[in-house]
Order: sequence, then C-alpha cells, then structure tokens
Amino acid sequence: MRVSLEPAYLLHRRPFRDSSQLLELYTVNHGRVALMGRGLTRKRHGGALGAILQPFRPLLVSFSGRGDIQTLNAVEGGGELAALQGDALLSGFYLNELLLRLLHRHDAQQLVFAAYGGALGELAGLPVDASLEPALRRFEFAALDALGYGIDLRVEIDSHDHLSEERHYQLLPERGLIRCHSPDKTTYLGADLAAICRGDYEAAPQAAKRLVRNLLEPHLGDRPLNTRNMFEQALSQSGAGAA
Repeated sequence: MRVSLEPAYLLHRRPFRDSSQLLELYTVNHGRVALMGRGLTRKRHGGALGAILQPFRPLLVSFSGRGDIQTLNAVEGGGELAALQGDALLSGFYLNELLLRLLHRHDAQQLVFAAYGGALGELAGLPVDASLEPALRRFEFAALDALGYGIDLRVEIDSHDHLSEERHYQLLPERGLIRCHSPDKTTYLGADLAAICRGDYEAAPQAAKRLVRNLLEPHLGDRPLNTRNMFEQALSQSGAGAA
C-alpha cells in the first residue's frame, strides 16, 4: 500500500534502532498507524523533518508498506502548530494518550479526527486563566459518541421515560441511566445530566468530569493514564486543572 499526502497528527514517537524512530500517527482516512521514520535523529536530514514532525501540528504524510509497521516516506506541514502552553500543553498530551488508548489501528474515525483538531484549536485560543475543562469535555463526549461508546442522557434505559431534573440517577457505563431512590456520591442529579446533555459543562463541571471518566473507564484498559496522574499532581500544587 502506498499513501500520499495524508492529513495526520503525530500522537507519539520513540527511538527505534539506531537513528530511526517509531511514530504513532492519527490519519484522517487510515486511522491510527505505526510508521518507521528512518534517520530522523541524524542531523544531516533529520533536523528539517524533526522541525515539522511535532505533536499538535497538522501534517501531510506519505507512507508505504505492509503489516503493522509501515515506512514514512515524506512529511510536510499541513497547517500551523497549535501553540499550547502550561496546562493547555498537558491537556494536548492527555488527548493524545486518550486517542492511543481508544483507537484501534487502521480504523478511520473522521468525526474524532475533526473533533481532535477542533479541541487543539480551542485549547490554543483560550486565555491563560480560562478553564480548560469545557474544551476537554466537548472532545471526550464527541469521541465517545463517534466511537459508539456514548449513552443517551435524555431517558432511562428501563422505562424510556425522560429524565427528571429533580431525581437522581445511577450510571451503568455500557448501558445508560437508571432511576435511583437512594442518592449517594456515585449518583447524578437529573439537572446536572440535562446541562451535560446540552453541552453546558460549566453548569455541572464535577458531574461532567465524573460522568465522562466513568464512561471512558471500560475502554481504556487497566493501566491509569499517565497524563491524568500528572494533572492530579498539578491540581494538588495549584488548585486548578483539567482532565
């Protein structure tokens, strides 16, 4: 297979055999792919490619080969690098780690690809003191819906009745919501779920974060997210954070 000028983002890179690197890229038409980038650490020609081949920058990649690991033939810039700093930069790496854990190889998810690009642009455009949480929640819920892991936040799964803003509900992560008669810290108020359903994550920030974590958990495997641990460390030091 030979692919030319495929829109892509770099999710991860690591050294592999001498001056080569193993690259994880997310492409619009071929999903997540692993590519061998040969000679990327050689100063003679690796420097120019290294300046282009950066996370959070739209890329146009050409690659070829068969099997799980193919060969990177060329790469060009496909747009401006998203200028992420501070917590926004950490948020970008969180999105990358999330995609690495959620996406199957060669499964094109164009809605997720578009949502990812939108999230990077939103994070880059936020003022320094603005909350990152709404941008992250928008991406997480969009990804869950596109991948078929989302739930209907409007009705109960058993009765199919519309949720009441005054009642509390229990989440069954891979099924949906059921009415709960004994509210506790694991349940959700209907008013908060209504706000989340209409995308008003700032109206119920803690409920939105808890809900999306519960929905993601069955699909992320047993290992904790490294970037989430980094967020929690930053939270303990500054009292602000995301993810």
